Amino acid sequence: MDKAIRDWRRLVAKKAGVVWQDGFFDHRLRGNESYEEKAHYIRMNPVRAGLVTEPREWPYIWEAGGT
Repeated sequence: MDKAIRDWRRLVAKKAGVVWQDGFFDHRLRGNESYEEKAHYIRMNPVRAGLVTEPREWPYIWEAGGT
């Protein structure tokens, strides 16, 4: 998994000029965890970082049931 993420990050950084922070945290969903709950958490990251006020304002988001 580490190599796959590293290679993907390298590709995105080269093509899109993205600067990544070191490391990553992978989280395997367990039976009692909701995919929608985790997707909402991810969509809220730019809001928590103060980059936008609503998740829909973030231009790099995917639509998965709306937020």
